[in-house]
Amino acid sequence: MKVNFNKIPLSGREVEYIKDAIASGHLQGDGHFLKKCEKSMREITGAKAALATTSCTSALDMAALLCDIKPGDEVIIPTFTFVSSVNSFVLRGAKPVFCDIRSDTLNIDETKIPRLITERTKAVVPVHYAGVACEMDEILKLAKKSGIKVVEDAAQGFCAYYRGRHLGTIGEMGALSFHGTKNVIAGECGALLCNDESLTDRANFIREKGTNRIHFVEGKIDKYTWVDYGSSYIPSELVTAFLCAQLEIAHKLTADRIAAWNYYFDRLRPAERTGCLRLACIPTECRHNAHIFFILPEDEKTTKSLSDFLKSREISTAQHYAPLHLCPMAKKLGCKIEPLPVAEKAAKTMLRLPIYSSITPDEQDWVVESIGSFFGIDL
Repeated sequence: MKVNFNKIPLSGREVEYIKDAIASGHLQGDGHFLKKCEKSMREITGAKAALATTSCTSALDMAALLCDIKPGDEVIIPTFTFVSSVNSFVLRGAKPVFCDIRSDTLNIDETKIPRLITERTKAVVPVHYAGVACEMDEILKLAKKSGIKVVEDAAQGFCAYYRGRHLGTIGEMGALSFHGTKNVIAGECGALLCNDESLTDRANFIREKGTNRIHFVEGKIDKYTWVDYGSSYIPSELVTAFLCAQLEIAHKLTADRIAAWNYYFDRLRPAERTGCLRLACIPTECRHNAHIFFILPEDEKTTKSLSDFLKSREISTAQHYAPLHLCPMAKKLGCKIEPLPVAEKAAKTMLRLPIYSSITPDEQDWVVESIGSFFGIDL
């Protein structure tokens, strides 16, 4: 049985909405579907402001500008993350300071943040890996004590929560992704959540190429002008039409993925008890969205052999990030390079299993039984 790593979910209304957008004659950004998407995002997340962007990377670019990042500033970032988490700040001249991760959630290790804070630290960027929240209470406490901003990279965190608060709405700002690999998709699209209302006006300026066009649209001025840094970060009406259809079924997509995640977890618990692999831990204060299901075999050789074995059975798997502190760019930027052992081991041993909203129990059984066959145990 062939099991794909991912399958695109569809609501059935995506094409209808795209046709509506074309019929309207308004294909650029800031149209009907963008406004409808942003309303849905606010309702789902509870954010004070939700600004759709061309990508999650664009949202992080905007966040870096809103943090007033300048050359010489430092930003604390987990080493186990996608490059966008760091690039947006490096582009403004910041020096990344890499932090190790926790072994249970693979999120930034909040206990290691204090020793990384200096007088040059401007922000910390907790990345909610696999849609499981970082320990935000402790991170907020550290940030408040040190006077630094918290920018949540919630690229994987749509419809996921920490103590009842949607990811991305806990720090000053949060960035979401609707990339084609995420739970809710638009191909390429993202959003910036502003939780500090004083930032919203400026966020709109930055998104509109540095102009105060938002005030013109609202009838506050008779013409708009250049007032800030900015770029073209507004997604087209075609993209937001697709996303609008996806947002209508966001809760169902999440529920289906959680059911699939739980099925894997229950079926693989016996393998964990034998000690041949570890499963993810979901802290009690977290309500995750089942974006990723990963296993952690004991060593790199076992992970590689298991991956090859599953491939021979037409089961697609994947690993994930190379730790950023070991990448060539970190050396080029003169980052302090020291061992970050938890992230380094996770990068070598973690294996992601196929998961998507439409995956069937039969497909999952084939994956689980194949893992059992590899380890010589009955699952």
